[in-house]
Amino acid sequence: VSSRSIKATSNLQILQSSVKWHRMAQTAASLWDAYSGLLSNQAMILAMNSSFVDPLLQYKTQLKIVELSFKMAFAIPSLDKVKGIGKNEDDQEDLENLYRTILNTFEDTLLILVSKDLYKLQILKEMAVWMSEDNLYMQERAMVIISRVLSFASRKVKGCTSVDVPCLGVLAAELSLLCSHADPSITQQASLGMYHLLCIAKCQNDIAKNKSTKYDKPGSHCFLPSPSDIEFLPKILQRDKSKIAQSVGKTLLPCLLTDFVWSLLMKLSAPDQTTASEAATILKLTLEYYAHKVTMVSKIVDVIYKQLCGNASPILKQVMLRAITLLTRTSPKKVIFQLMDYPVPADNTLMLMWQAAGSESSVAPLVLKTILLILKGKPGTMEERITERRHFSLATTNMMPVVASQALCTLLPIGSYKKAVAQFFPQLLMALMLQLYYTSNLRLMTEDRTFYAQDALRVLLNCSGLQQVDIALKRKNCWNQFSQALFHHHGVYLVAKTLSDYNFPQFPDTLHYLYKLAVEGPRRSEDKVITIIFLTELLNNFFKDPFPEEFLVLFRNWVNDSDPAVSKLSLQKIASMAPVISEIENVCSLLIAILDAFLSQDKTVVIRALMTLRRLLGKLDKVTYSSLCTRIACSYCPLMDHSNGGIRSMAIRHFGELLRDMSQYTWMLNDVVFRGLVPLMLFLEDTEARVVKACKYTLEICASELKWPTSYLLKDEHCSFELVVLNICNNLLISHQKYIIDLISDTLGFLRSSRTYLRRGSVILIGYLAKLGGHLLLRDEIQVMFEAIDQVLRDEDPVIREFAEITNKIFMEIAHRLTSSNIKQSFQRLFNLIYIKKLKPLYNYNLPKDLTGSPMGIKETKNDKPLQ
Repeated sequence: VSSRSIKATSNLQILQSSVKWHRMAQTAASLWDAYSGLLSNQAMILAMNSSFVDPLLQYKTQLKIVELSFKMAFAIPSLDKVKGIGKNEDDQEDLENLYRTILNTFEDTLLILVSKDLYKLQILKEMAVWMSEDNLYMQERAMVIISRVLSFASRKVKGCTSVDVPCLGVLAAELSLLCSHADPSITQQASLGMYHLLCIAKCQNDIAKNKSTKYDKPGSHCFLPSPSDIEFLPKILQRDKSKIAQSVGKTLLPCLLTDFVWSLLMKLSAPDQTTASEAATILKLTLEYYAHKVTMVSKIVDVIYKQLCGNASPILKQVMLRAITLLTRTSPKKVIFQLMDYPVPADNTLMLMWQAAGSESSVAPLVLKTILLILKGKPGTMEERITERRHFSLATTNMMPVVASQALCTLLPIGSYKKAVAQFFPQLLMALMLQLYYTSNLRLMTEDRTFYAQDALRVLLNCSGLQQVDIALKRKNCWNQFSQALFHHHGVYLVAKTLSDYNFPQFPDTLHYLYKLAVEGPRRSEDKVITIIFLTELLNNFFKDPFPEEFLVLFRNWVNDSDPAVSKLSLQKIASMAPVISEIENVCSLLIAILDAFLSQDKTVVIRALMTLRRLLGKLDKVTYSSLCTRIACSYCPLMDHSNGGIRSMAIRHFGELLRDMSQYTWMLNDVVFRGLVPLMLFLEDTEARVVKACKYTLEICASELKWPTSYLLKDEHCSFELVVLNICNNLLISHQKYIIDLISDTLGFLRSSRTYLRRGSVILIGYLAKLGGHLLLRDEIQVMFEAIDQVLRDEDPVIREFAEITNKIFMEIAHRLTSSNIKQSFQRLFNLIYIKKLKPLYNYNLPKDLTGSPMGIKETKNDKPLQ
């Protein structure tokens, strides 16, 4: 049927009948008004079909007109009442014809609309709603029209290459309810209409599956059952809710099936309990068979939650909870994420939904995986993008991990989850340990309960056969440790220690997971800290030192972690291995990692590294020690000038202890010893007593190893900075002249120090070095020294300026000698190589009052010992 042929037939009937029926206007005014109104409305619809009005606006306008026409056509009296108006048989026949023409006109209007655009089948969906609003409407006749229009549409789609009928899901929901109507005639028409609807959906489904295929003949892709099937299938659909659910679920596309489910869900809150009950039954059956095709799962779960919070009957509540179970079976991740999007703490309704979700044992592993994914988040952190409304108490923060922890309290004890809990025990254990740490700062307290992560962890222990561990932890007051941020790390230690004490059977899996977690690298530094504490304690209880190599590699890598807490924990554990340090295969790489930690910006890490290294070196075999001693000594030198006094004193003292340990290998360390001489002398003036004491200690060792008579000067009663410097410089001149230039270079760097005592000491030291080694300097070198001392001549400290003047004069004397003839310079160098001229104090800085009794009786004498 085409719109053109329908239009021609209707016009012909109008011309033939209008005059005949006009005389009956007085006897059947309501029929005539309905008829004339329908004709007028049909004319407007036809005119609008031929216009270029916006499609959406056109549909909305036509829908309003059709609604008016529907109320006109189906508000007229029944056929028996209409016949009763007639005075004779002719009148009755004419009235019956008018009655049928009114209905046919309305049907023709719908056919005209659908013939041009199948999208307008949506009007049938609205008709089903209008029909149920008022029992006075002729529902059976309305169903006949709906069924006929669907039959027409099912034939029309046969030749289509695309079918756009988005209303099929909602219309199918309306028809499915009518298929169980109390009136058999309505049931028959509804089942017939459902059959035609499924034919359209089948064609639409086939087109969607084969849209990339080219067909030889139009419509060959659309299967339409034979006439014998038409008589049989609708009978199956009558009052058989299971067949309806299976047929609809199998035929409709996922998006349309979702509309079908959504519409039935909305019917659950209908005032009519019969309708709600029928909808509940069909909904449950549909999800039993085809829940996997349903989309928009999150919104469906949200609607169920809202309806459960209402005044639904116990039976309907059971149906909706069953729907949650069925949706969890096919879409566990979507359901779980939606169940997280509700207030903290969960109310009774949400707890029921959790129980419903947990009753599906087949997806227990997937549910726990999803929860573990959520537990990776840090509660209280800001969301990167908030794309939808949130229900949390902290509206713009992520509280899902808190909800997930509470959910585990419900899910873990479920019997069907026992196997999955055993499978994911290590992951759940560590995830909850981390959540305990995160939530310790939130102070989330409800009804005098503590953190849900703590509750979930205790439930996990009890569900995993570790009841004795839970009892022991309670006895040790462990849970109170977690509630206080300062003692949280100790709480982690207690859990790991107690699990180990009870030889928990999950140890192999837990250790394997911790190793995997450590290798992959936790997401946050806090995660890493807790992982290290837990892993270390497990290893301590199940392995003897040293650990297997694969674990030692982890601790070696953690030494230089960006998080200071991680570095210190690793260093602490490595230090405890000192008694067995020589048994470690790659001990050199471990020691080098510790040396690299000296460069840390965190002073506590540097201190821990110094202490760890010293403890290890005390137990290290001499062969390995000697192979690394030069590198270790060089690593101490930069720390001697560290801004922290504790680090300075430790580096200086450990430098001396290394020299003492390696006394048999002094020849290997000569270069490093002289590199450290400058800071060792300058920091004798340090403002911190511990640094001065360390300098004296190390200088005594240096003097002893170099056979210098300097030790007596370092005694408290005779310790004068200038005398020590003078003595060392004189000894340098006698035995190690080749290092003087390097020492001058090192000293120049301290002239720019921000610390007054270093600038003062370096001015004195460089003066003596230049005085004794001036014959070794070149013209360019003395020029650099002039530039350096020039800045100190303007120092804010008057003592430093005075000493700088003396040093500057020394430089000028050296420069003057460099301007003499080459022959004279050569003679001076030769003379200095043969005769050593010891110096007297030049600066008189804090000298003892009586030098006569001092061992430092200095005379300018001729040294008969040539320089070696």
